[in-house]
Amino acid sequence: MDQFSRLADVQAAPWFVGWGTLALINAGLAQGKNRSGLLWFLLSLVFGPLATLVLVLLPKVRQKLF
Repeated sequence: MDQFSRLADVQAAPWFVGWGTLALINAGLAQGKNRSGLLWFLLSLVFGPLATLVLVLLPKVRQKLF
C-alpha cells in the first residue's frame, strides 16, 4: 500500500508529466523519420531518455521507390 501512496505524491507528479511529454515528443520525432509513432511512444514510456537517444541516432527510413 505504501507504494501506491508514493505514486500519488505531489513531488512525483512533475516526473510523470515530463516522462509523458517526452514520449509524445518522441512519437512526433519518430513519425518525422517515417517510423511508427505509436511504437516509439510506448517504447518511450518504458525507456524514456534512452529511447530518445536511440531514435535520434537512427537514420530516417527511406520511402519505397515504387
